Amino acid sequence: MEKVCRILKSALLILMLAGPVVSAVAQEADMNTETDPGTEDKKKKKGTDADFFDFTIDKLNEKFFSRLAINVLCLFLLVRFIYYRNYRNTEFLFTFFIFNLVIFLITFLLNKVDMSLGAAFGLFAIFSMLRYRTEGITAKEMTYLFVVIAIGLICAVAKGTAVELLLINLMIITAIYLLESSIFFKRESTQLINYENIEMVNTQTREALIEDLKKRTGLNIHRIAILKLDYLRDTAQIKVYFYQ
Repeated sequence: MEKVCRILKSALLILMLAGPVVSAVAQEADMNTETDPGTEDKKKKKGTDADFFDFTIDKLNEKFFSRLAINVLCLFLLVRFIYYRNYRNTEFLFTFFIFNLVIFLITFLLNKVDMSLGAAFGLFAIFSMLRYRTEGITAKEMTYLFVVIAIGLICAVAKGTAVELLLINLMIITAIYLLESSIFFKRESTQLINYENIEMVNTQTREALIEDLKKRTGLNIHRIAILKLDYLRDTAQIKVYFYQ
């Protein structure tokens, strides 16, 4: 029952946030229809109901597959050689690939209905800002999710040649690689530790506590943060910061 309530709340929040954006998209489409004098003639020539049942493929052309190939290549470079290499976490790989693929397909099709890049970005950036209700997601993983969505949008609706799209995506991937590496600054990682010697957890023995944690864990700990003290069990929850 609790999960159902969370799902309903998430759906309601999505509808509330997506409402104004969808309205803006509809107004933009209406304005484009009004300003284009040849729209009615095009509809009469092409038809609406008749074309829907035709056994023809006009959307899946060379442009679609070339943009899809660039999108998949850039996504693979980002997820496999940067995210997975640094964090060794397979939990969000499925989410990254499915989010990117679905958003690429939807935005590519919506781009055929006179919708600008700004309207498409505003429509789908909403979902990247929402946290999952069933499990927590860190700020860095939210950033990767946002980048995955951005790559899908750029490859789907951005104007330019294949080389330009590839260069733009490679610029994003290169920037992430440089920030994740230790070229500009050392990479700092964190770990939670349940410490049983609570007598060492005080301001006067902070250095001795860090040295004890170094010996026990073998990590190059340079600072700590005490998150929780449990005097009934004589334990403390400590967050340690160390350089890899």
